Parts: sequence; C-alpha cells; structure tokens
Amino acid sequence: MAVTLKLATSLDGRIATAAGESRWITGPEARNLGHRLRAESDAILVGVETVLADDPRLTTRLPEDEPGPDPIRVVLDSRLRTPPGANLAREGTLILTTSDVRPVGGAEVVGVGPDADGRPAVAAVLEALADRGVRTLMVEGGGRVAAAFVAAGAVDALWWFRAPILLGAEGRPCVAALALAKLADAPKFRRLDVQSVGDDLWERYERI
Repeated sequence: MAVTLKLATSLDGRIATAAGESRWITGPEARNLGHRLRAESDAILVGVETVLADDPRLTTRLPEDEPGPDPIRVVLDSRLRTPPGANLAREGTLILTTSDVRPVGGAEVVGVGPDADGRPAVAAVLEALADRGVRTLMVEGGGRVAAAFVAAGAVDALWWFRAPILLGAEGRPCVAALALAKLADAPKFRRLDVQSVGDDLWERYERI
C-alpha cells in the first residue's frame, strides 16, 4: 500500500496554535488542491483528536464539472470517543479501535491490534485497509498519528503545504515525538518538487 502523509503547516511546522486554532493555516488555493489530491486516494485517515477538534467531513469538495469519488474515511479511535453526531459518524467511514466494538452512528467500527501505547498499531491498520481493497492511503493528521506512521516506516511520500506564517514553539507540531537519539536515526526523504500555490508552498518528498 502506498501511504502519503499530507501536512498543512506554518513555516515552523505547526498545525495549530497552543489553543488548538487551525482554520485556516493555508489559503484557499492550497485547500482546493488538497481536495483534488484526496480524490486520488482510496482512503483518508485521521485520528480521533482531529475529529474532536475540527469535526471534519473528509470529502472531496470539487467543482461541479470535476466530479470525484469520496475516498473511504478512516478514523483511529482507540477508546471510541467519536461522537455519534460527528460528521464522520456515518456510512462511508471506518473507525478502527482497540476497545470493545460498539456502534458509532452509521460508521463501520472494527477492532484492530494495539501498539505499545494501546492505540491502533500501524501494521494492523494497514492490514485492515488492505483487506478492504485500499491501495493508496492519505494520512492527514494530527501530530501523534503522523509520528506513529513515520516511526513505523510506513510513510512513502510527504505532501507538505507551508503557509507564510510563524506560530512559535507553543504551537502544536505537525509530527509528535519520535524519540530519536541520533541524527542518523532520523527518517530521510528526498525532495521532488516545490510549487507556489497561492501564497503557500507545496513541497513533495519521497522516502529514501
């Protein structure tokens, strides 16, 4: 399975202020491109913290003359905290949990194996998605989910949108702690392209 980590951050790699404000860091042109990129993926994945903070829809909102299918929406939710009334608690959403499986709105809820912290293990997540025919996965947030996929060596590509703002150290990082002791242990990527998208930059990387 090809896994792409999509990030939308400030220049200093922050996805939100310390208070959690994140709409909108990037401009409308970058967001419109993001919807087109979603349409190229079989599934889009977020963590439950993103659901609780932003209540996203994870749809491909394209112009009427550019019809595109909505990918499978995937939520990692170890303790099933997704509200039944959330936008993602509906048909077309797959919630992967390490808790006892129970209904959450109209979403499909599936149990998967946990990692050392009790969250859905990346390998188990990818296996569950592969069983459903997913070949391309876009991971959209937040910092802990991004760190889990990076640490597992599962990220094949980075699509990084950077807005020309600075949020400072108190802002929320796009990738949470990786517990690296040495620079040599850092995951490495090769930059493929940089484009201007409105006032923002879109950088594409592949894993080395």
